[in-house]
Amino acid sequence: MTLSFADLGLSEPQAQHLDGLGFKEPTPIQSQAIPHMLAGHDVVGLAQTGTGKTAAFSLPILEQINVNKRAVQALVLTPTRELAMQVCQAVQGLKQNSQLQVLPVYGGQAIERQLSQLQRGVHMVVGTPGRVLDLLNRGSLELDQLSWLVLDEADEMLNMGFIQDVETILNHAPADRQTAFFSATMEPAIRELAAKFLKSPVTVKVKAQNTAPLRITQLAYVVPPGWSKPRALMPILEMEDPESAIIFVRTRRTAAELTRQLQFSGHSVDEYHGDLNQPQRERLLLRFKQGQVRWVVATDIAARGIHVDNLTHVINYELPDNVDSYVHRIGRTGRAGQEGRAVSIVHPLEKYQLRQVERHIQQEIAFCKVPTQAEIAARSLEKLQTQIKEAVTSERLASFLPIVSQLTAEYDPHTVAAAALQMAYDQTRPVWMRGDNEDQPYFAEEEPNRQRSQRARRRRIQSPVSKSMF
Repeated sequence: MTLSFADLGLSEPQAQHLDGLGFKEPTPIQSQAIPHMLAGHDVVGLAQTGTGKTAAFSLPILEQINVNKRAVQALVLTPTRELAMQVCQAVQGLKQNSQLQVLPVYGGQAIERQLSQLQRGVHMVVGTPGRVLDLLNRGSLELDQLSWLVLDEADEMLNMGFIQDVETILNHAPADRQTAFFSATMEPAIRELAAKFLKSPVTVKVKAQNTAPLRITQLAYVVPPGWSKPRALMPILEMEDPESAIIFVRTRRTAAELTRQLQFSGHSVDEYHGDLNQPQRERLLLRFKQGQVRWVVATDIAARGIHVDNLTHVINYELPDNVDSYVHRIGRTGRAGQEGRAVSIVHPLEKYQLRQVERHIQQEIAFCKVPTQAEIAARSLEKLQTQIKEAVTSERLASFLPIVSQLTAEYDPHTVAAAALQMAYDQTRPVWMRGDNEDQPYFAEEEPNRQRSQRARRRRIQSPVSKSMF
């Protein structure tokens, strides 16, 4: 039997509001967590990104907040500014009472504005530990009326070193509050924190939390021996042709370097990492969501706040440290019932890491060779043929018919059409493919063999593969 939001204990007005937003049925984590939170139990929720956990903890809170009391009654802690903004936006959309005030607080934003809004009175605060602690120390954020405290992505918060700040905030809150921890994994530090600050918590989790959604196609391109990943990346991107993608790397430096290389090759791409200030991050997120930027090169921590509808690809330019991070990364695509592709780029020595992933998630990852120029050219011709079929029905076609009539009076119609196709194809063909040997997937001028092999050996020495990564 399928449950409705009303069956979980939410009021009829709230259930109708959710129905109007398109939320017909609760997700598994919502079905399990909402009744316990409405009943006043402390909760530990284990769920990956994209499972609906924000609604799982916010809907019970929104149901019970007293809008007539102008005091902070709920506090949600998040590890990053981006996630704080995302949670705040989600809550704004879920609430049915316009009088309910939600305030995001995080560093990088003028604190005066936050102080002013707190002084006017808000019901719910969503923020990062550092800024929340700052406001507490100033005496501007008062928690004496707090009834609910939520740690969202608790595992990441502790991994980022916020444990002391989090404990300080928890100690500031009233003892009779209701507390919930939501996390992708149940690490020992989470267990210790829950045992210390939660009262007889109920643990809820979605089934098969360590598996990747079946609607995500997973594949890995193996970089030939002696090659660098940048050299292999370009033909892979040409073959995959992502409409929108997050390209994951390990460090800010790699993000900046790879972004420069891709921009130089004419791609619509930008970088997203911890060195960007808050206005820069917000502008990039807006451009990415609006489709003005197709691809974003991001580090794991910075990308916690990136959630874009219709993301077609997740590309692991560098593999993450563990399997859970792999599942978390690729779960950003293939959401809301849509198809997605998760592409990893690995050296031969890194293949064993993906074999461990396969065993863990009990799903197969297809291993592929880096595509050749001939393969990419064939793919480009297929796309061109599709575009021509669409153009045949275009209203603009009529304006070109007089030119066609003039040319076909002098040349065979097939020859005219083939010439037009050749021009269109040559204009869209990447510069790195304009060589003579289409069996080679090169995208840049190659170094002399000896020099290239020496550099490849140095790279392998300087960047050893860690056998403890997974």
